[in-house]
Amino acid sequence: MKPTAVSDGNFDSLVLQSTEPVLVDFWAEWCGPCRMIGPALEEIAEELDGKVTITKLNIDENPDAPAKYGVRGIPTMILFKGGAPAATKVGAAPKSQLKGWLEGEIA
Repeated sequence: MKPTAVSDGNFDSLVLQSTEPVLVDFWAEWCGPCRMIGPALEEIAEELDGKVTITKLNIDENPDAPAKYGVRGIPTMILFKGGAPAATKVGAAPKSQLKGWLEGEIA
């Protein structure tokens, strides 16, 4: 299952108005660590389907959301719950760490 692509245009409806937790992966095409965690996020999206929605936002194409949420470096992952940021993880990590962090936050 591929993470859903979000943009500045649909951020409110897909992320802020979601009834389940949404993880937004702020990334860019040129970012090596971002590409490195991509496959892990796809697997986690499948394994945690129904518990959390995993999305990706390209910061080069969508500058508003990263600016609004203070994204300084990528990859930055922000977990939104009830329309507000609930947890943030900056930098690449192994799949087991990403999944463990996420499961701890959505539990």
